[in-house]
Parts: sequence; C-alpha cells; structure tokens
Amino acid sequence: MTDSIPVKVLHAMPLSVTGLYIYPIKSCRGIALSQVTLNRWGLAYDRHWMLVDASGQFISQRQHPRLALVETALEEDCLRLNAPGQPELRLSLNDRSGLKVEVVVWRDRCRALDQGDVAAQWFQQVLGLPCRLVRMTEDFDREVDPRYAPPGYQVNFADGYPVLMISEASLADLNGRLTVPLPMNRFRPNLVVTGCEPYAEDTWRRVRIGAIEFLGVKLCGRCVITTTDQERGERQGQDPLETLAAYRQVGGRILFGQKLVYSKSGQLVLGDRIEVLELQTQQNV
Repeated sequence: MTDSIPVKVLHAMPLSVTGLYIYPIKSCRGIALSQVTLNRWGLAYDRHWMLVDASGQFISQRQHPRLALVETALEEDCLRLNAPGQPELRLSLNDRSGLKVEVVVWRDRCRALDQGDVAAQWFQQVLGLPCRLVRMTEDFDREVDPRYAPPGYQVNFADGYPVLMISEASLADLNGRLTVPLPMNRFRPNLVVTGCEPYAEDTWRRVRIGAIEFLGVKLCGRCVITTTDQERGERQGQDPLETLAAYRQVGGRILFGQKLVYSKSGQLVLGDRIEVLELQTQQNV
C-alpha cells in the first residue's frame, strides 16, 4: 500500500549517525557499537540467531516479552549471553557445526543450524517453554519483499529488511506528546541519526552514509513490542502505540522509522555524515 504523511524536509544542521545497534538474537537485547560492518544480510551478527518453537516457527517479544531480559555481548570469538537467574552462556562465533533445520520467519522458510541442547535448555529456563536456538547458515538466502525493494537484496532473521533507521528528532517529537518519555530502545533501530526535522527520514529515498548508499524502501509498521519495557521485560500500558495512532496511522498501520536496503558491503562509524541524494515521491507502508 502506498500513502503519505506530510513532513517538513529541513536540515537544521549536518546530518550524521549518532547510534549503531545490532541485536544478535532476534528479540533479545541489543548492543551499541562505535562501528559496524555491513555484509550481504545486514549489519554483521545482527539477527544472526533466533529462537524457534517445535514446528520451527520463530519466537519473538510479541508473545514473550521476557526475551528483552537476555543480554548479549560480542567478544573476539564468542557471543556472551546473560539473563536473570541463569549462568552465563557463550556461543562460538566460528563454530559452524549443528544439525541443519528449516525454520520460518513470517512467510519465509529459511535454512538454519540448531545450536544444541545446552543452548536450548538455557533458553527454556528463561522463557519457561520448549524452544530451540538456531543460527543462520553460511549459504543463507532470504530476499526482501520484491513489492517494496528491487530484486537481489538480502535480509537476515529480521522481520523483513536489513536496516531500520530512526532520527533523534522523531523520538523527541513523540516524547513531547507522551506523559512518560521513552528511550530509543523501545523501537530497536539499527541506525539513529541527527540533524533533521521529526520524521524527515520518512522522505528519504536515497541517502549516502559514509561510502555506502542506502535506499529507503518501506516505513516501519510498529507492533506490541514497542510497549515492552526493555529493561524489565514487561508490557507497560498502551503507549507509544496509542499516541502514535493519533497522528502516525496510515492504512491501519502505525508508522515509526524507515526500513533500508543498501548498495554494497562496507563499514559504518559513529559520526558518519549523511547525504540525502533523492526524496520519496510516495510513501510505501
């Protein structure tokens, strides 16, 4: 569906990157980084692992907000996990062994590697239900939705696109409408940017960040995860969805943030300047 939300396209100061985040395990806590590598699927190690149920269907904070309590940290050769009441769990970054299984992310069937019984039991203790931890295979192939992006772009275990961008100004505008302001982690972006008016990122069709060109392909429809306190792993009322619905709802979707694909692999660094190369002629929602 295409529609538009009127916004002002004003840049009061140079546009730049002020936040870089990855979420190694889908729906678990993220990691703030000073620089990241982009590969064919997205930011390196972003949504590289995922929890699934007995049928291979993905598990997320939509049904299990306690996943927000799982802290992730990248070390040289491992992903380190911590959760309340659990011993630390370490997953090798280099070990590519494991039973090959088929898993499902929305409508996409994907190849994955089961990460074994120890990891499965660890997460079963956290969530209180049977589940398995899986990892992307090296030949992972999952194209983004061709209705919104040109063919050939890949995505990891994220919902649909490899990068989500939100501006600081958009969050500030939303927080000005809320009784209790919310942190950016409610929205789980990969890129946070500054130097623009609220929601200006909606209008960016092509942007260059550092040496990499990005294409804005779809505004992000928000779900119940945004109502989850990411520090407590608990739902906290109806906001921000209730407030956003009053002024950011189009076609039944509540919109906040822009989803991106990109032209090539490379590095992003905090402070990278952003150049807007082309504006949208219509909004994809």
